[in-house]
Amino acid sequence: MEYTQLGNSNLKVSRVCMGCMGFGDPKNGMHTWTLPEAESIEIIKNGLDNGINFYDTAIGYQNGTSEQYLGKTIREYASRDDVVVATKFLPRSEEEIKNNVSGQQHIHNFVEKSLENLGLDYIDLYIYHMWDYNTPLYDILEGLNEVIEEGKVKYVGISNCFAWQLAKANALAESEGFAKFVSIQGHYNLIFREEEREMIPLCHADNIAVTPYSALASGRLSRLPGNDSKRLKEDFYAQLKYQSTEVQDAEIIKRVNELAENYDVSMTEVSLAWLLTKVTSPIVGATKMHHVEGAVKSVDLRLSSDDISYLEEPYVAHDLVGVMADNKVSASDNEKVWAKHTKNKI
Repeated sequence: MEYTQLGNSNLKVSRVCMGCMGFGDPKNGMHTWTLPEAESIEIIKNGLDNGINFYDTAIGYQNGTSEQYLGKTIREYASRDDVVVATKFLPRSEEEIKNNVSGQQHIHNFVEKSLENLGLDYIDLYIYHMWDYNTPLYDILEGLNEVIEEGKVKYVGISNCFAWQLAKANALAESEGFAKFVSIQGHYNLIFREEEREMIPLCHADNIAVTPYSALASGRLSRLPGNDSKRLKEDFYAQLKYQSTEVQDAEIIKRVNELAENYDVSMTEVSLAWLLTKVTSPIVGATKMHHVEGAVKSVDLRLSSDDISYLEEPYVAHDLVGVMADNKVSASDNEKVWAKHTKNKI
C-alpha cells in the first residue's frame, strides 16, 4: 500500500479509502444489500491487514450501524492513531428548524451521536454531507470550528457541493479564522467526469484533497454489462445513475475490459488505476474479500499515457443526478433524500 498526505492536513492516508456504506444492519435502514456485523468486521479487518488506514462512513448509513461496526473493528483490531476515520453529518431537519436548533447546536448534536456510535474519542475527518440551503454557512463553519477546538474533530471536509460553494466556504472560513475544508468528496469516476470542469482545478490550485465516491460507478466499471451486482439490482439510487448515457458508457467499459485482459488484471484494477492518476484517495466500497483485493492491487498498476487517453476518449457529458441534480433544494427535499438513509432523530 502507498500513502499520501490528505490535502492541507497532517493526516497520512492510504491511496485507497474503504467506503463503509455497504456495512450496517440490513434490517435497519434503506438498504437490504448491506452486511451484518460479523461480515462487516471481517471485511474491515481484511482492509486493515492489507494496509488500508482510511475509512469513510456516515451517520446516515443504515441508521448509524455502519459507524458502530467500523468503530468496533478499530477498537478491537487496530491502534486508534494508525487509522483515519471519516464520517458525515446531515443537514438540519425541518423539525430542528421549527424548534430553533441552530446550525452550531445541530453539529454538536451530530458529532456526539457519531462519537457514541463509533465508540471513539475523536473523528479525524468530519464531512459536511450535503449543502444545507436552510442554514447560514457561517453557522455551519462556526459549529465545525467549535468541535475542532474541543478536540472532538481534527479536520473538516465537504461532500456533494459545487466548486463555487467550496470556494465560498473556505474564503469565509479564512476571513473568520475558522477551520477550512481540507477535502471534497464528490461523484467522480471514469464514466462520470463532470468534476473535471471546475472542482478538480480548484482543488489542485488550493491543495484540497479529492476523495471521490462511486469510484467504480456502483460496480459498472468492475464487470461487463449484464453481470449486475446485488447492490445494482436493489439500490434505486445506483440504478438512477448513467441511464441516459448507457451506450457511450458501454464503450468505455469495453475498453476497461480490453486493458484488463492486456495487463492480465481485473477491470477493478484498471478503473481504479485510472482514477488514482487524478485524485488523492478514491473511496471504494467493499462487501466481498475480492473487492478489497482489487482495490489494494490497483495501487501498483501503472497505466501508460496512451492507456489513459484510450479510456478517456469516448466520454460524453453526463447530467447531474441525485443530491447534485438541483443547485438548490429545500429542507423538505433534503429530508426526502435522507429519510431513505436514516431514521435517527438527534
